[in-house]
Amino acid sequence: MADEPDNIVLEHLRAIRNALADLQAEMRAEFHDLKVRMTGVEQGLAVLNNRVDRIEVRLQKIDKRLDLTEA
Repeated sequence: MADEPDNIVLEHLRAIRNALADLQAEMRAEFHDLKVRMTGVEQGLAVLNNRVDRIEVRLQKIDKRLDLTEA
């Protein structure tokens, strides 16, 4: 009977270790997905920034052609 508590403890520790391993694998997969999604968001923002910059340049040209001044 003295071995029985050790075995129960070992079984619980093994179960905890397995659960942690599963959790680590899941978190790694989620982290990878988040990195991929964030990369997409960053690329989308870069495209938007470029578009805004081009619009700004075009507006400046229009202002200059129409000889508009800021009030």
